[in-house]
Amino acid sequence: MSDTKSRLIYMANQIARNFGALDADGAAEAVAEHITLYWDPRMKAAISGDEAGLSDVARAAFAILNCKGAAA
Repeated sequence: MSDTKSRLIYMANQIARNFGALDADGAAEAVAEHITLYWDPRMKAAISGDEAGLSDVARAAFAILNCKGAAA
């Protein structure tokens, strides 16, 4: 795994932890919204399709992004 991808996974998990006060579905939606607003498409594409290492909430957020076609 590249250093860049490892860092992005760390960042996604950190964002997920920041929304930990919400229920799992709400946290996943909030993480997906944050990533949509603030991440460059290349950042999303680096993780999309290979979500190993992501927390459950971060993985759910990428599933939401994939369903919306916003992960790449």
